[in-house]
Amino acid sequence: MPLGLIALAIMGLLPDVAADFAVSEAAAGWLISGYALSVVVGALGLTAATVRLPRKPVLVGLLVLFILGNSLTAMASTYEVAMIGRVIAALCHGAFFGIGAVVAADLVPANKKAGAIAIMFTGLTAANVLGVPFGTLLGQHSGWRSTFWAISGIGVIALIGILVLVPAIKHAAEGISLRKELGAFTSLQVWLSLAITVLGYGGMFGAFTYIAYTLTEVTGFNETSVPWLLMLFGIGLFAGNWIGGRMADKSIDRTLLFFIAALLAVLIAFAALASNPVATMVALFLMGGFGFGTVPGLQSRIMQFAGSAPTLASGANIGAFNLGNALGAWAGGLGIAAGLGYTSPIWIGAAITVAALLVVLVAMSLAKKSAKTPELVPAC
Repeated sequence: MPLGLIALAIMGLLPDVAADFAVSEAAAGWLISGYALSVVVGALGLTAATVRLPRKPVLVGLLVLFILGNSLTAMASTYEVAMIGRVIAALCHGAFFGIGAVVAADLVPANKKAGAIAIMFTGLTAANVLGVPFGTLLGQHSGWRSTFWAISGIGVIALIGILVLVPAIKHAAEGISLRKELGAFTSLQVWLSLAITVLGYGGMFGAFTYIAYTLTEVTGFNETSVPWLLMLFGIGLFAGNWIGGRMADKSIDRTLLFFIAALLAVLIAFAALASNPVATMVALFLMGGFGFGTVPGLQSRIMQFAGSAPTLASGANIGAFNLGNALGAWAGGLGIAAGLGYTSPIWIGAAITVAALLVVLVAMSLAKKSAKTPELVPAC
């Protein structure tokens, strides 16, 4: 399933999609935003509906949705049909990662939970390092539809692998109820964690959603260079995920504070130096690293404050990541539509990141005053 996130390659294909459907760049960006918003619905609705069901049938069903949605997008003759396909594919995303994060965390001691979550998200980072650039390259040479046909094919292979190789996963339903899972949302810290996720990820994706335009129209790179430049961002994701997971196992909040503050600095420098090719390449790598370095800590934080009912809260946080994606894409699109240029999404992303930083500071302050602490037991 993580390979399904190669669908994010559409970010590098936005100019082609916009031209094919005769829509604006901002409207093409809604193919990303619509996907992200649908993930939010799936993260809450499907997680709640499947909380007591055996895991293997749930995984199979999610992959079937993924395949159907991407196939429909590949066949779409209109913008509206392409959007419907994206929505269908997206519904499985949030539930898959929400449930998977809880399972991964349960497999390890308390002082290694963030690292375990980082390992689970390795598929996501690998998809960005390899899948996004090569998916974009495939789309540029064979049309953007070919990317989604390839993704659907990968989905079929993954489905066969789950059916054949994954054993029936025992899932104890005793003591699990929707009411108990909903009870986790009575915690203020759970809501603050969700807010940090939305704003922190929104800041990064405000800058990244329209990155193809920034690279070609501002920095001056050729369109054929975009896939390889996106690989720099993907390598940054991989490094940030790995480092962030290990740092969060020692201190979740201090890790989040460091990475979000560093992301803010990178976005400001990127916006100011976007016309410089070398600075742009460095910024792409660092933006991916600091932006994704928060993921293990954010997922661990909300699960910890959710206590004994982390599944729905975990799914909600996956939804929050994608709500942040939608926020960033929408806000960045506003800047472009207003005629502020292709660096405006980066400045807007920086402004959103400032809000994320403020919420982190508030959450840390309140946590120190509370008997409940967000810190994991330090590794020996």
